[in-house]
Amino acid sequence: MLGFLGVRLMQSVPVLIVMSFITFMIIQAPPGDYGDFIRTNMMVQGGASAEAATAAANEYRETHGLNDPLVLQYFYWIWGIVTEGDFGQSYAYNKPVAEILAQRLPPTIAIALVCHFLATIVGVGFGILAATRQYTWVDTVLSFVAFMGMTIPRFLLALIILYVLVFKLNVQEIGSFYSSRYGGQPYWEGFLDFNWGKFWNLIQHVWPVIAVAAFGGLAYNMRVMRANLLDTLNAQYIETARAKGLGEGAVIMRHAVPNALHPLVAYQGVVLPYMLTGEIEVAIVFGLATIGPAIVGSMAIGDVYVTATLLLVLGATLIIGNIIADLLLAVLDPRIRVGGDR
Repeated sequence: MLGFLGVRLMQSVPVLIVMSFITFMIIQAPPGDYGDFIRTNMMVQGGASAEAATAAANEYRETHGLNDPLVLQYFYWIWGIVTEGDFGQSYAYNKPVAEILAQRLPPTIAIALVCHFLATIVGVGFGILAATRQYTWVDTVLSFVAFMGMTIPRFLLALIILYVLVFKLNVQEIGSFYSSRYGGQPYWEGFLDFNWGKFWNLIQHVWPVIAVAAFGGLAYNMRVMRANLLDTLNAQYIETARAKGLGEGAVIMRHAVPNALHPLVAYQGVVLPYMLTGEIEVAIVFGLATIGPAIVGSMAIGDVYVTATLLLVLGATLIIGNIIADLLLAVLDPRIRVGGDR
């Protein structure tokens, strides 16, 4: 098992390098850079002349290495990550990218994990319910829900919820994790004294993001679980279990469901990145301080190292998710042996 894990981690290194290089080049492909953003801002907002703004932009490019060849810029960025853990300096935020990552990645991961948990538990449960009640009204309703979850764009659903909250329910505080009353309060006010008011306030602000991001994953899990369980229930060993007098509930939960879960476990390799991208789309609509708005904002103004680092993190989650899925399959299915074990 440890040997398999080591091999997979070693294999992921060149994948990450190639992916980061391609991403870095694509980010730089559009014309213009952060120097152009400075020039425009100086002329529009600062009233500077075109000559002065151009000179300031050229000086900024020279100082920050924006005139260097793209390959050299990429090499400096990767070398800083490998040797010093330095992801570069953000031009717009004027601070290390690592600080931005430390601020925005934890809430992003936390929301994505909550979405993943809800989508898995509810989706698998609904899939079992639909399969065991095939062709009934329950199956029809759940199949319709799954169809809607897989076809409605997440950003559209987020816009609908935002419209209802703002214009119909008159919700004022949108675009933050907490209300102004709870923003500066700690979660722990003393030993065993948890601030439940702040926690409830957090749920009130992030539930639209969780609901929309989890809906698509829930729908996929439901459809896959229903299809797999229906196939499994027709297997010969299931008929044998029934012939031996085993109750239908025991047949389903002890024999059919564990085997029907294997394709879903393999799918978990892409679930976390899927939930992250879902959170990114919805967080952009609601303006939450996660990596989604940071990616869009940095791409718009040419803040290269912020964009490249955040996309690199998304790629790393895909690799980590696939490794975890392989390990879970080895644990759930005794026929699978990892790392040459027998």
